[in-house]
Amino acid sequence: MKDNYIHKGKRRLLVDLMRSKGIHDPAVLDAMNQVPRHLFLDSSFLEHAYQNKAFPIGADQTISHPYTVAFQSQLLELKAGDKVLEIGTGSGYQCAVLLEMKAQVYTIERQNELYKKTNLLFRKLNYRPRKYVFGDGYKGLPEEAPFDSIIVTCGAPEIPQTLLGQLKIGGRLVIPVGSDPQIMTLIIRESATDFSKETFGEFRFVPFLGGKNYR
Repeated sequence: MKDNYIHKGKRRLLVDLMRSKGIHDPAVLDAMNQVPRHLFLDSSFLEHAYQNKAFPIGADQTISHPYTVAFQSQLLELKAGDKVLEIGTGSGYQCAVLLEMKAQVYTIERQNELYKKTNLLFRKLNYRPRKYVFGDGYKGLPEEAPFDSIIVTCGAPEIPQTLLGQLKIGGRLVIPVGSDPQIMTLIIRESATDFSKETFGEFRFVPFLGGKNYR
C-alpha cells in the first residue's frame, strides 16, 4: 500500500486541474491532495489513477471521476464536524475525501462484495467512518438522523422522500436525478415542510438501486 512522491506529484497536478475546472473550496482541494486515489483502484488501473476518469471497481460499479467527487463535495459546503450521510460507499474514495474534510461520515453500501472489500481497505488506510453499513440506501439511517448533509453517489430516478426527512433544517442533499445522464441536484431543507432546489447540469452515475445484494 505505497504512496510515494510520484503519486503525490500526480495528486498535485490533479488538484490543479480541479481548480482550473472551477473547484474553489480549499477543504475539498486539500482533501483530494491528501487521499491516495490509486489505492482505491484495481491494480490494472494504477497508472491512470490521477486522470479525470471513472473506472470499474467490481459489482458493476465505478469509482467516480475526480471532478464529480470534487463537485459534489463542494456543493455540500461542509464545516468540520458536520454529520454526513453517504449513500453508495463504492470504492470508499468519496468517503475518504469527506473524512479528510473532517466530516463525521455515516455511509451505506448495498453491494456485499464491495462492502467487504472497502471495509478491509478502510482498515488498512486507517479511514474510520462513524458508521459503515451494509444496507438499503433508500432507507437512509433514520436511527442516526438528522444529518447536516446527505450525498448520493448513484443516479436516482426521483428524490427519495425518506432521505429528505433525514435532513436537519438548513441541511443539504446532493443527488444526481434522472436516468442517463442525470442532473446534479441540490436540495436545501428550509423548514420542517419546505425545501428549495437548484440544478447544476449533466453527470453520469450508475443507477440508485434499492434493497441489498448479498452476492
